[in-house]
Amino acid sequence: MPVTVSLIFTVKNEAEALPRLLDSIATQTRAPDEIIVVDGGSTDATLDVLYERAHTLPMRIISAPGANISQGRNIAIRAARGDIICATDAGVRLDPNWLAELLAPFDRRPKTEDGKTWIGGQRSAVVDVVSGFFIPDPHSAFETALAATTLPVLRDIHPEKFLPSSRSVAFRKAAWEHVGGYPEWLDFCEDLIFDFALRRASFRFVFAPRAVVYFRPRPNLLAFFRQYYQYASGDGKANLWLLRHIIRYTTYLIALPLTFALLAFGFWHLGLGILIFGAFGMFFTPYRRLLPMLRDFSWRDRLVALAWVPIIRITGDVAKMIGYPVGVVWRWKHRKGAR
Repeated sequence: MPVTVSLIFTVKNEAEALPRLLDSIATQTRAPDEIIVVDGGSTDATLDVLYERAHTLPMRIISAPGANISQGRNIAIRAARGDIICATDAGVRLDPNWLAELLAPFDRRPKTEDGKTWIGGQRSAVVDVVSGFFIPDPHSAFETALAATTLPVLRDIHPEKFLPSSRSVAFRKAAWEHVGGYPEWLDFCEDLIFDFALRRASFRFVFAPRAVVYFRPRPNLLAFFRQYYQYASGDGKANLWLLRHIIRYTTYLIALPLTFALLAFGFWHLGLGILIFGAFGMFFTPYRRLLPMLRDFSWRDRLVALAWVPIIRITGDVAKMIGYPVGVVWRWKHRKGAR
């Protein structure tokens, strides 16, 4: 019996970005059997765009005003009839082969030395989660620098450790049910908590690097600051990446002032050495990613993009240092819910 595939995503005030996504769904080489969209209370023309396209796509639209992204995804998945759920986001464009590449591993039968694989605590020979990839689609020098500073490229990925973003992932509905779905108490970093739950339950992940979605980075520094503030707040709520945040606070609040003190008291070689070493650690990877992206840029735009990297990196760190304690305070106040 053929497997039914449901494509799900949530929206809220996405009227401008939606046509790109819907056009890319319509041109998939393997079409979804159904599309479930949950609207979290849009006040722009989002619903108009959706209802207009519902005549040409197998789309069901569910209105859930006030629902956060986790709640919206869970609502969509409960309503879905598919055995396999494919998830994406409203602000992306799908590669024409995205769905076909995501689904291909489900038809394979990966095996261990004894011909079996442990999945979900039971002997099995199936894949449960397929992690797609995502590639930036920048429209300016700033967005290009932002992508290089904040997003991994394919060669940065370790497939066995990669945790998928829910802008590009597929999983069995049974696996979603087993772990209780997305964490509805969390409005940011929710897909990481979902990934962790699936891994703890021993479900098998496979990386599909050609299952690609394209998305536009934030268009300006303020929008980026807000994004990383929200991400860090989500980290604090979910108790994620504590060591990383400690290192960041230590770097900016202790190591950096001490380094400037060394320079002020005449220890030039030591102070400059620390600054050079620190700058290399902070900026080497962003510049390594950025340089190949600048081939078609004018010299002016190349210089602009290069100049943006340290500004973006420091702005993101400041946003995280402000946002993380906000999330921690929230967790302390909601200990019973944030578990």
